[in-house]
Amino acid sequence: MNIDDLEERFEAGTEVTPELLIAGGLVKKMKDGIKVLGDGELTKSLKVKAHKFSKTAEEKILAAGGSVEVL
Repeated sequence: MNIDDLEERFEAGTEVTPELLIAGGLVKKMKDGIKVLGDGELTKSLKVKAHKFSKTAEEKILAAGGSVEVL
């Protein structure tokens, strides 16, 4: 999934978990885990929990005032 998916779906301050992504229809199954990619822009502070982050995605989440947690 990409950063722009997070931007479109979640309000600032949301704790984004794999369970929330599945419930919201952004991810169908976790198979080998969830990886967040850096395509798009993020303007909201989100706390994102996923199994992997691209370097670009991590930089954009942190630059927007959010945090990342590798599960």
